[in-house]
Amino acid sequence: MPSFDVVSEVNHHELSNGIDQANREVTTRFDFKGTGSNFELADLVITMNTESEFQLQQMYDVLCNKLVKRGIDIACLEKGEPVIQARTATQTIKVNEGIDTPTAKTLVKMIKQSKIKVQAAIQGEQLRVTGKKRDELQAVIALLKEANIDIPLQYKNFRD
Repeated sequence: MPSFDVVSEVNHHELSNGIDQANREVTTRFDFKGTGSNFELADLVITMNTESEFQLQQMYDVLCNKLVKRGIDIACLEKGEPVIQARTATQTIKVNEGIDTPTAKTLVKMIKQSKIKVQAAIQGEQLRVTGKKRDELQAVIALLKEANIDIPLQYKNFRD
């Protein structure tokens, strides 16, 4: 039976490359000279360090620009609250991966309400969709692309 998986993943190599490029740009920009501004990546959490809240926003814009050029959807980024102390400002950005259970249940409900003759099953942090015809699976992919979901979705392991 034909099937495919719906996942939400981030290419870790491209993520680290994008952060490296953002670090290079921040160290060479005139408005960041002498501020010690930098990005750090640890366990899918990006930490931005600089001197002011305005510079944090500038750094976030640089980071988003570099990640988009690297093919990473910035919808997977979740900004934390900025921590501003005397002459330091820090902010964490969490990179979300996987489809959480409430979102997966919403996707399954959406697929069932569409009356397309397929089965959708939640398997950990991904969704497996199986059906008898390839056209039905492609209709489900089109339906999910049209849906207004907060996370970026990829479609993998399409099998006939």
